[in-house]
Amino acid sequence: MDFYEVIRTRRSVRSYKPDPIPDNVLRRVLDAARIAPSGSNRQPWKFIVVKDEETKRKLIPACHNQSWIAEAPVIVVACAQELAYNRGGYMGKLSGVMDATIAFTHLILAARAEGLGTCWIGAFDNDKVKEILGVPEGWNVAALTPLGYPSEGEDAFRETANRKPLEEIVSTDKF
Repeated sequence: MDFYEVIRTRRSVRSYKPDPIPDNVLRRVLDAARIAPSGSNRQPWKFIVVKDEETKRKLIPACHNQSWIAEAPVIVVACAQELAYNRGGYMGKLSGVMDATIAFTHLILAARAEGLGTCWIGAFDNDKVKEILGVPEGWNVAALTPLGYPSEGEDAFRETANRKPLEEIVSTDKF
């Protein structure tokens, strides 16, 4: 699949088939995250692949009761190490979250290329997710995504026109 088709047709999928993801496909998607760039090549991330049904159900209330996330055969949780790196002069320990979300974007785009659906989950309780998954101090949850084949099949990946025009989001030389 052409890269630009991947990014044009990536959508937030909220309904999944129970079909398992083949190990080689899951590995390629995770490897796309592994090779993402990070500041000073620190790679301050860890990805938790949640397949256990009970654990997926426990994540529902920690994700503001978005019960559909547990329909997918996998939930991927991106964790970011807190870093003492003040990127941009203001980010401080959050620079690890930025790096983890870059890697998470690679994962989501690779998933689309494999015909898998995702939905970036930003509505979650960091402390609850950390407790459920045993995430240690010095780490935080950056994002979660269900990962699986959309129940709508390829129809789930319709291109949208619901984006601001380029002229509204890009300027030259000054803001």
